[in-house]
Amino acid sequence: MILNFPVTGNMDDWDNRTTVTEFVLLGLSRQPHVRVALFVFFVVTYAATVAGNGLIVVLTVVDSHLHTPMYFFLSNLAFIDICYITVAVPQMLAHCIKDKPIIPLGSCFAQMTIGTSLAQSECFMLAVMAYDRFVAICSPLRYTLIMNRKVCVGVAVSLWCSSFVLTAVVLFSQPVHFCYRNVVNHFICEVQAVLKLACSDTHLNGLSWQITCVFTLLFPFTFILVTYGRIGLAVLRIRSARGKALSTCGSHLAVVGIFYGTTLSAYLKPQTKTFTDRDKMVAVFYAIVTPMLNPLIYSLRNRVVKRAFWRLIGRKAEE
Repeated sequence: MILNFPVTGNMDDWDNRTTVTEFVLLGLSRQPHVRVALFVFFVVTYAATVAGNGLIVVLTVVDSHLHTPMYFFLSNLAFIDICYITVAVPQMLAHCIKDKPIIPLGSCFAQMTIGTSLAQSECFMLAVMAYDRFVAICSPLRYTLIMNRKVCVGVAVSLWCSSFVLTAVVLFSQPVHFCYRNVVNHFICEVQAVLKLACSDTHLNGLSWQITCVFTLLFPFTFILVTYGRIGLAVLRIRSARGKALSTCGSHLAVVGIFYGTTLSAYLKPQTKTFTDRDKMVAVFYAIVTPMLNPLIYSLRNRVVKRAFWRLIGRKAEE
């Protein structure tokens, strides 16, 4: 992606362009008391997210009872959430300290690439987790054969790689030039917010982004709905599976509803020329709040995870 700025903000100086070195991010608020409250909120949220998701990863690794496909994918989701919120929070804390924090071009580009890839990875991971529950409930005798370790690792590696490839396609589909605007109306370098500043034609970039959103948001969400529809029909026929379905699928459905509800409202809607405050608040919810809620939803409703936690505590106490 080629990013260029003129030496001055005058459009007549378009021919005197120089390479961009930084962007200015507006953040969420310019009010000092609001920024203090946001700073505290982001620090607490980040600490809770890392602790909760980190605990899930640790429990999955050390407890043999959690060495199953379901918890393998859950630990992947937890790791994605840790990385995802880590991409955004440091920059958001900078907004709370400075009126107009500046981010270098390279850091902005890295933030867009990593953040978008992680978001797409979470979309795919939630779909894979739905399929795992479908196989476990509808084909329990073939579950270990279908969802064996080799398959699970291969699926995880494939979705991580495909997410980065799709992101690269969006960001490199067409060179983008910026002339006189370098103020991003967002708290991070978000793809749509940055592309709105371009002076060159971004039609191909925008088209690639919309196609990618359909592929990574709408298709997985539809797949999840169809999968759980089939699970529901199977549960109605097999009474013995109802308890298992409610205990293992309820948490996943709650996470799916929260994550897809916010991301679909943000990305699959008619695009405007500017990025609004509503768009930024929606971004806060799916980038910050959802990663914090995921471990709470899974652990509070999951007896296996809670038992693994108490076994870990007991083991540490004995040591």
